[in-house]
Amino acid sequence: MSARTAVRPAGFALVRAGRASFLVHRRSTVLALTLALLLAGACLAYLCVGHTFVPPGAVLDVLLGRPSPDELTVGTLRLPPMTVGVLVGAAFGIAGGLIQTVARNPLASPDVIGVGQGASALTVAALTFGITSYAALPYVAVAGGLLAAALVYVFAWRRGLHATRFVLIGIGFAVALRSVTHLFMTKGDYLVAQQAQVWMTGSLSGRGWDEAAPVAWALLALTPLVCWAGRAQRAVALDDDTATALGTRLGRVRFGLVLLGVVLAALATGAAGPVDFVALLAPQLARRAARTAHAPLLCAALTGALIVVVADLLARTLFEPTVLPVGVLTAAVGAPYLMWLLVRGRSSRSRSGGTA
Repeated sequence: MSARTAVRPAGFALVRAGRASFLVHRRSTVLALTLALLLAGACLAYLCVGHTFVPPGAVLDVLLGRPSPDELTVGTLRLPPMTVGVLVGAAFGIAGGLIQTVARNPLASPDVIGVGQGASALTVAALTFGITSYAALPYVAVAGGLLAAALVYVFAWRRGLHATRFVLIGIGFAVALRSVTHLFMTKGDYLVAQQAQVWMTGSLSGRGWDEAAPVAWALLALTPLVCWAGRAQRAVALDDDTATALGTRLGRVRFGLVLLGVVLAALATGAAGPVDFVALLAPQLARRAARTAHAPLLCAALTGALIVVVADLLARTLFEPTVLPVGVLTAAVGAPYLMWLLVRGRSSRSRSGGTA
């Protein structure tokens, strides 16, 4: 066995591109390819299935820009919200993976620790009092999410970022901000408050290219930082002493990962509303399928996109002609999963306490 083979971690493959070489986790790569195929199939089903069924060949004609009688159904009514769903799901998946890695807690997703509620509070305030237009909602949501995350970070910091304190303070802020949101809705115009209530449920209905563009440009611009985060979270997932011994500046790295996750989660919230539990579910499912210590970000992004697209497809077809907000179905799946995590964590602590 050569020295190069001996130092290669188990489960990784060495890939060379010219003079450069890097390690690739085999299982994560296979999982990413599988998820990409599943997402492509889900997107095709989304464009085909609805009140009017469109054959796959006709969908392909529309996507390729060929003249088609189904241009209105596919290109105008279905393709824009589906694109928003893919982008929003990917952003939520990455954001959840980053924040869970920093907190070292599967419960620490943006919609649990107050980031989503902060984005919602400021956005609903803007909607209710007519301060801004729908085109500016993603930017308002980012401001609200950053403000909420800053408050949680400041209150959780005690000579370092303690994971349990971070989650508990975040949950407290989430409850408080949700109450503030409802207060804004009671003080504003009734019709606008109703629109805000629908937005708060999380929906892709009526979403178009105006909502997709900010998220798409943000994901494109932040791709180098996401690549950095994929490497940095490996050190953050270690215990503090080991990470510090390896030369990692934990404070700065954690702050960068949290900031990146907050921006992505807030942008996604501004585009589609607070689609609950996607940021909680996607990284956990990806991590368990890949069998890694932390969620592989590409797999988490593909899983989040798949969850949102499938959930919205079911939301608009299961109870036709009634179209449910996508957040209703994600909450119906995510809430039991959250309770399972809580029960499982309690059982684990009980067993460890009994054996101590």
